Amino acid sequence: MPEQPRVTLYTRPGCHLCADAVAALGELGVPFTEVDITGDRELEAEYGDRIPVVMLDGKEHGYWRVEGARLLRDLATPA
Repeated sequence: MPEQPRVTLYTRPGCHLCADAVAALGELGVPFTEVDITGDRELEAEYGDRIPVVMLDGKEHGYWRVEGARLLRDLATPA
């Protein structure tokens, strides 16, 4: 069974920074799960002002931009 990606990206439709984050993760070759927070009250309340939000192993790693070098370094550390 394939391993689940360690990275989750919280996004919403029409968000240009979200599109940039998806592209950045793709360029880095980082597998990720994208979650649209639209309609999820809890996620909207927690992350709505900071979208996109990068989560690593269930913890917030960053928001608005993907910090590529930092993310790759942290991914090299076992979960």
